[in-house]
Amino acid sequence: MDSQLVQVAEEIARRAHQGQVDKAGEPYIEHPRRVAERASVLTGPDLREAATAAAWLHDVVEDTTLTLEDLAAAGIPPRVLEAVDLVTKVDGQSAEQYFSRIRGNPLARAVKLADLIDNTDPGRIRKLDDRTQERLGMKYARSVQLLLGGSDV
Repeated sequence: MDSQLVQVAEEIARRAHQGQVDKAGEPYIEHPRRVAERASVLTGPDLREAATAAAWLHDVVEDTTLTLEDLAAAGIPPRVLEAVDLVTKVDGQSAEQYFSRIRGNPLARAVKLADLIDNTDPGRIRKLDDRTQERLGMKYARSVQLLLGGSDV
């Protein structure tokens, strides 16, 4: 998808995450790229562009110095900003509160599901040490359960 909105979101994400690496030492920008690809197929045509843009931006506010106001100034529309805001973790917010908020927004829900799918990809997980694999496996299993509406693991 090469819409202007998606291009702007991708450019922002690439600049914001420049030089960052993931837990396996790979360029971090590959994670938002994969999440954007996944989010684009998890939504219908009416949400596809917004979901792809939000997926590119899903970690920008949480993991860089950019703010929602910076994204708005760059022309990111309100519904994409809302999804980015919802998937951005807030200090002191419980996992139950976090996922409850996300579940109520179809755009944020699609982005977070794409994020969790990427985070649990066996090819990525295998690159981590056993202890980290186990810890993240438990964390992400609970996250998927909470995202899909359950409270028990």
